Amino acid sequence: MSESYIQGLFAKRIGGSSFGKETKIYKFEKIKRAKAEARRRSPNTELLDFGVGEPDEMAFPLVVEALKHECAKPENRGYADNGIMELKESAAKYLEKVYGVAGIDPAKEIIHSIGSKPALAMIPDAFINQNDGVLMTVPGYPIMATHTEWNGGRVVKLPLRQENGFLPDLDGIDSKDLKGAKLLYINYPNNPTGAAATLGFFEKVIEFARKNKIVVVHDAAYAALSFEGQPLSFLSVPGAKEVGVEIHSFSKAFNMTGWRLAFVAGNEKVISAFAHVKDNYDSGQFIAIQKAGVYALEHPEITEKIALKYKRRLKLMVDALNYCGFPAAMPKGSFYLYVNAPKSAKSAVFKNAEEVSGYLIKEAHISTVPWDDVGRYLRFSATFIAKDKEDEFRVIEEMKRRLKGLELEF
Repeated sequence: MSESYIQGLFAKRIGGSSFGKETKIYKFEKIKRAKAEARRRSPNTELLDFGVGEPDEMAFPLVVEALKHECAKPENRGYADNGIMELKESAAKYLEKVYGVAGIDPAKEIIHSIGSKPALAMIPDAFINQNDGVLMTVPGYPIMATHTEWNGGRVVKLPLRQENGFLPDLDGIDSKDLKGAKLLYINYPNNPTGAAATLGFFEKVIEFARKNKIVVVHDAAYAALSFEGQPLSFLSVPGAKEVGVEIHSFSKAFNMTGWRLAFVAGNEKVISAFAHVKDNYDSGQFIAIQKAGVYALEHPEITEKIALKYKRRLKLMVDALNYCGFPAAMPKGSFYLYVNAPKSAKSAVFKNAEEVSGYLIKEAHISTVPWDDVGRYLRFSATFIAKDKEDEFRVIEEMKRRLKGLELEF
């Protein structure tokens, strides 16, 4: 059968006539395949999955009950468009209560999104023309970079290095890369490094944005999962609202991953532009979900309980990994450990972290996520499946036993 004419119609941004024909396998697909093969070869061996980047538990019962109650109301059945005022008002109060952010106008400076991913995908549509630039920290979440490139823009990668506390070196950005740059994407506490921003760093970001006339987009998906005192919001720093916005997700803070709810807060002009783009993409999240989100925002103690669980697990994981030779240390936030990958094991020498990740799945039934963007690292997540505290201890002890048997060298 001759090739369908449809193959020649695909947009260049997704590969043009080569779409679907590429043979390159991306790392997350490699991990998926390796896990499936490990299960096939040893179906009775438990696979310890430290690679999952989403909460292992459901939303809290009272949030679920709020959804049940609201979804039965006929007035909640229709389009939400750019969101209900009740959610915006609750978000403003939440920012003040949890982060000390005062003076946010819920009508003009907050808007909901169907998760933080669509917000990051749509913001380039509001700002990026051909050859415009976006500054992106790496390693990290690539969605804004993808849509920048789809719009014909340039992506400038800002490496996150351990010696710099996994903060980007803003002073080291080349003047050529700054030319035409419109957006700066940052994410703290950071995925995958677990690093947290400081007040001084955010102050520097604001100064940098003003000097270079750049909009800051702070992805605060893990902001509430902070292990050292009050969590820090970019918007709590004087001047932040004049240069950018912050995206808050319900997924990590409230175990509401599949519910797809987030809000964007900050600069009125940026919010207005995002709202205009968003209005041409979607008709808003189901109102009942937004109202359940209101309940969650009114109960930040939910997040405090979630954070305590991750902190407990991460401490156990740090001790276990250190015992096995990994130079692990407690992160400042998020639910990730970011550790140097070993160079060899008793039966293998590794060229990169991706090879290590594959080896651990095959030889020890342990799944991690490799990062080779800036050095060789593995990400271990504290969102592994465990029934209770006793089971957490069992899983981590089993991880320790398996890793120790591999005789890893660093």
